Amino acid sequence: MIVTKTSEELEIMRRAALMVSKTLGMIAAEIKPGVTTLQLDTLAEEYIRDHGAIPGFKGLYDCPSTLLISPNEEVVHGIPKEVAIKEGDVLSIDCGAIVDGFYGDHAYTFTVGDVPQETQELLDRTKQSLYVGIEQFRKGNRVGDVGYAIQQYCESFGYGVVRELVGHGLGRVMHEDPQMPNYGKRGRGKKFIEGMTVAIEPMINLGTKSIKHHPDGWTITTRDKKPSAHFEHNVALVDGEPRLLSTFDYIYEVLGITSDEEDPYRWKEQ
Repeated sequence: MIVTKTSEELEIMRRAALMVSKTLGMIAAEIKPGVTTLQLDTLAEEYIRDHGAIPGFKGLYDCPSTLLISPNEEVVHGIPKEVAIKEGDVLSIDCGAIVDGFYGDHAYTFTVGDVPQETQELLDRTKQSLYVGIEQFRKGNRVGDVGYAIQQYCESFGYGVVRELVGHGLGRVMHEDPQMPNYGKRGRGKKFIEGMTVAIEPMINLGTKSIKHHPDGWTITTRDKKPSAHFEHNVALVDGEPRLLSTFDYIYEVLGITSDEEDPYRWKEQ
C-alpha cells in the first residue's frame, strides 16, 4: 500500500533528504587519490551525527556502514574498505539519514580526476535519465511510465539497464511501496497519488545489464566488469507534480558545476 504524507511530514522528509545532500557535498570535497573509502565513511557518520541526525543505512539489514561506496564496475551496495581511491576511478556513493523518524536516501556517482570519454558519457547520460524519469512522476501516470522513460533513454545509447535493483517508496521506513524499476511499459503498474514519496535511482551499465552478486552478501558488480553509474533523488508528488526533496547543489558547489537541471522540480515551501 502506498503511504501518503501530510504537508508537515513532507517538510520533515525534506530535512532528512537535505541532510543527505549536505553529507554528499561534504564528501565531495574529500574524494581524492589515496583516501580510502573507509575514511569517507567515517567522515560521513561523524557529519550526520554531529548535525543531530542518524545514519540511515548503518544497522539496516545488518549494513555495517553509513555510506555504500561502489567503485568502477561495482553497481551498488559496496561496503567501505581500507582501499585507497585511485586516479581515474568512478565512485557511486549512496547515503541515508534519519531525521525525526523519516528517511532521506540518495546517491551520486563521482569521478576521480580524468576518466575515459565513454565512461564520462555514461555518467552524464545516467544522471540525465534520472530527470527523464522524474518528469514522468506526475498525477495520472503510473510506475511503468517512469521506468519506460528511463529504459528507452538509456537503451538508445546501448547501455544495460539493471533489472534486479530498483527504486522504491520512502518514508518512515527505507523501502516503502511502490517499487520503482528503471524499465517497464507505459500505463502499467500502480498509479501515482498526491502526497506519495519515492526514491528514483537509475542504475545503468556501460555494457551488459547482467550483474553478479558476491559472497559477502552486499557487493554487486557488472558481469562484464565494465563501469556502472548510479544517481538517485527523493521526490514527492505535490499538486500533481514532482518536487525534489533532495538536491545535488551542495555537490555542485564543491565541484564548481553550474546546472539548471533541478529547476523545473525544485521544492516549493508548503
